[in-house]
Amino acid sequence: MPKISVLVIHNRYQQPGGEDAVVRNEVLMLRRAGHRVLEYRRDNAEIAGYSLLRQVALPLRTTWNPATSRELGALLRRERPDVAHIHNFFPLISPAAHFACQAAGVPVVQTLHNYRLSCPAATLFRLGQRCHQCSRTLGAAVRHGCYRNSRLKTAAVSLMLGVHRRLKTWELYINAYITPSRFCRDHLAEIGLPTDKVHVVANSLPRDPGQRSKAEDYALFVGRLAPEKGVLEMARAWNQLRDIPLRIAGDGPLLPELRQLATGRNITLTGQLGAEETLRSIKRARFLVFPSRWDEPFGLGLVEAAGCGVPAIASRAGAVPEIVRDRKTGLLFDPDNFDEMAEQVRWAWSHAGEMNQMGRAARQEYLGKFTPEKHYEALMRVCHSVLN
Repeated sequence: MPKISVLVIHNRYQQPGGEDAVVRNEVLMLRRAGHRVLEYRRDNAEIAGYSLLRQVALPLRTTWNPATSRELGALLRRERPDVAHIHNFFPLISPAAHFACQAAGVPVVQTLHNYRLSCPAATLFRLGQRCHQCSRTLGAAVRHGCYRNSRLKTAAVSLMLGVHRRLKTWELYINAYITPSRFCRDHLAEIGLPTDKVHVVANSLPRDPGQRSKAEDYALFVGRLAPEKGVLEMARAWNQLRDIPLRIAGDGPLLPELRQLATGRNITLTGQLGAEETLRSIKRARFLVFPSRWDEPFGLGLVEAAGCGVPAIASRAGAVPEIVRDRKTGLLFDPDNFDEMAEQVRWAWSHAGEMNQMGRAARQEYLGKFTPEKHYEALMRVCHSVLN
């Protein structure tokens, strides 16, 4: 296939997570493969330096940011990329990016890493429960203040979604969608987006992390410390597992509560780890615990563990069963039943041989489905499909 030029468009999050890592990995992968890669990025950290006037105007700019239209328009005319790959456009870039690309005759591939097009909070998760009330109408989200516990901020996100639903931006100004899982693809079909435009491309790591050599005596959680990740419920359930060491790696809004819960339990909070340190921690763990309670769109941590040959104990939430095969590459439990999670952890701790065998099977699953080469081939097929 010819080496196309790609413009990657992404709005970084204030607290970096799996989505930012996927975008970073993609840029590295494309450049290593010899592609010309351009980037248009914004960072939510900018907002802290905004004047009061700019902060007041931000909700409207979430729907349409004229700066994006101008800057991207100039970039597109100057560089003429073959394809624009948009990841996160919220809140600083806005859907003005889609219009600028189409006006320049550059086809748009939109990866949906979360549920932003149907849920103002992007999680399909409210008050500790999975929620699908906003797939058709956004009024419930505003009433509940789903985005950052604020009705005003939720109204701003709902305005953006409502305006662009009415303009049919998602149907007319996006040439192809990428979702990381079949679960996400099926959700797009449920909310009425054109399924013939949707391609499933699993996320991958920037490189093969390699099979681990031996494990130490601890279980590991790696991820953002947020309600939908199930980390509080996991820590509470660890009261039944005081003889099993648990390490929690990550940062997020639940950190203060987790510090309190860790007291008196065999739990260590390591804080946010760098990429290499994360892989070293995964390789040394007996197994990864992945207790997500929301409809997990993918689960990059599960792929990291599989690449290292480490089995996972994970909830049957969203796309997780597409990555972890129960009793084959790990153990699954009901996302609403943390007593079951504790039972699975207890079984895994006392059956090291069987878990090591599952880890080796997870490594083979990684090699067959989740390598950078597999991701690159699938991404190129999507890009060439919009060019053709």
